[in-house]
Amino acid sequence: MSTDDAEHYFTADPSVPFARTRVETHVWGQDLALSSGSGVFAHGRLDIGTSVLFRETEPPTAPRLLDLGCGYGVIGLAAALASPTSHVTSVDVNERALMLTRGNAADLGVEDRVTACLPDEVPAEAEFDEIWSNPPIRIGKQALHELLLRWLPRLAPGGRAVMVVGKNLGGDSLQRWLGEQGWPTERIASAKGFRVLETRRA
Repeated sequence: MSTDDAEHYFTADPSVPFARTRVETHVWGQDLALSSGSGVFAHGRLDIGTSVLFRETEPPTAPRLLDLGCGYGVIGLAAALASPTSHVTSVDVNERALMLTRGNAADLGVEDRVTACLPDEVPAEAEFDEIWSNPPIRIGKQALHELLLRWLPRLAPGGRAVMVVGKNLGGDSLQRWLGEQGWPTERIASAKGFRVLETRRA
């Protein structure tokens, strides 16, 4: 794991000097040109897990979406572009990530439908039709479980979460654990050592 990745997971205000790097990718039929930055996950690239998530899924169309652990915003921004009626809440503990997401949303013309904020800034009553995430597995199993049990109850009735998790980082055990917690989860795709999991509100 690089210093940038470690900073992303554990630091609200990364200490490494900030430098922007352009990331250009094609997602769900859309060309995206985004700014990433040092101290933010996947600086300068689209990571393999997220690329698997995009390739193995259809774009969301639900009205209320949560991009959990947004990084520089690629998942939520791709969703906002693909679904003009969706509003995306992008959350991260990393202030740089939120700054980049807001700037990228403005550059793409979707800033009116993308809200980037810290987890505690999400209104307590907010519900989401879908949660999309490449979750921060490396924060450790207990912290990850606490994170998911905080946000999955925010799903509206009939809602779902779509997550990509590395097999060697516990994707299969996470699927089992979610089911044991009352969150039925199935593997909807597997590629390049990653699992794409879909969790439904029971």
